[in-house]
Amino acid sequence: MSIINFETLTSLFQSSNSEAAEKQLMKEVLLMVLARAASADKNVDSSEISDIQAVLLEVTGENISEADIRVAGQSELFERQSLDRYLSKATRKLADEDRALVLQSLIRVLHSDDHVREFEIDYFDRVANALKATPSEIAGLRLKPVR
Repeated sequence: MSIINFETLTSLFQSSNSEAAEKQLMKEVLLMVLARAASADKNVDSSEISDIQAVLLEVTGENISEADIRVAGQSELFERQSLDRYLSKATRKLADEDRALVLQSLIRVLHSDDHVREFEIDYFDRVANALKATPSEIAGLRLKPVR
């Protein structure tokens, strides 16, 4: 199944709760969020693309081409539902750790060109709200089990 087709996102209510489906959903959410972050300020920088590729490789183990990232960044033009709506649906099936990872990855990409612009801040806020992120999740704070 190709990550670029967002098949899991488009079938959120039809898919099962299997671990494989959850992993695929996470990959698709991460690609969509990060790719759109690169174009949020209308200035796609090569450092942003490189950071997106690095994050996707680290998290998913998959090499995603620059062309696929650019297509995913522009996919909003071809959708019937907004990113906010997809993320609101997806957040119900994502683990808290995955939602936090999406936000931390997004912060990394937004900082990759050393200029965080107003459009990017607005985009981050939209994503965080759609993922129903708490302030502690946004800050990257997680409780670790006490031994």
